[in-house]
Amino acid sequence: MLWRQQVQIRRIENQRLLSQAQWVARGALDWTRLILRSEGDTSAGITYLGGLWGVPIAKTRLSDFLGQIGEVRADQGQATYLSGSIEDAQAKFNLRNLVSSPAPGVMQINTEQIGAYQRLLVSLGVNSQLAKNTALQMRASLGQSATRFQTVTSTTGTPAAPISTGGGATSGSFTDKPGMEDGDDNAAVAPLQMTSVDSLLDIPGYTPEMVARLRPFVTVLPTVSAVNMNTASAEVIAAIVPGMNLSAAQAFVARRQTVFFHNVSDVQLALSGAGVPQVGIDPSEMDVNTNYFLIHGRVQHERAEVDRTTLVYRDALTHTTRIVRVQDQL
Repeated sequence: MLWRQQVQIRRIENQRLLSQAQWVARGALDWTRLILRSEGDTSAGITYLGGLWGVPIAKTRLSDFLGQIGEVRADQGQATYLSGSIEDAQAKFNLRNLVSSPAPGVMQINTEQIGAYQRLLVSLGVNSQLAKNTALQMRASLGQSATRFQTVTSTTGTPAAPISTGGGATSGSFTDKPGMEDGDDNAAVAPLQMTSVDSLLDIPGYTPEMVARLRPFVTVLPTVSAVNMNTASAEVIAAIVPGMNLSAAQAFVARRQTVFFHNVSDVQLALSGAGVPQVGIDPSEMDVNTNYFLIHGRVQHERAEVDRTTLVYRDALTHTTRIVRVQDQL
């Protein structure tokens, strides 16, 4: 009876510690959102790797943060540690771009984006034929999505041009059913909506090893988005810019470390200087600012640990941030 009582007491303690750690994580997230919001108001519509948001936080006692702001109960954070970082989600290839909406109520396969994804798969040593199946899975999974027809919002506070449809379902080498029959489009059982890179495992042909290889370069956002050329990797840049090989993209990224781009015209000029034909550059696929950020945070509170990744949307028009989704690592 005493042993059972001790187990019950320890269980209640663990629940209390975990709840406290989650509240600390929530406070840290609010603080991070404040950083993103304030920097968005002062950065003149530019997001680059040298910004304050890009500085990671090493493992630090919570009491150190509280002491800096003069909190009288700072010593209560002696047993709590914080660490984390912010990642630019638009520095990656957005799989949502594989499906475009040229008109309300219409979802079409985007042939240009499929080509870009194929180039990325080839550069990473993955079967490029998976790009077509991925686009079909994305379109099928968007059937009940609340954001499937949402218009692209500008990161600079001005109306933004829609993402190019690349011929969509009516031109190019693809049809509305590229190489496959969507026989179960109206089936009672619809595929789960793709919300993360792990959703690729639902598509035949992907393996956990492939997904791990793609994770640093691929993401799934709620809406179509442009790639931030100030933060994107060489692999992603080489994929979205036709005619640009990986070595040229690496040289492009190396030059970018000395000066960041202030607008898309600067990007186009730099790409032309790198030998990319002007006709191969689609400015609607590029940007110098970011709406979507991934916030990685870890809280250690005595025995409890919370390892959390949060997708945050920063709206330049309303000067606010919104939490899109939260995922806890177990």
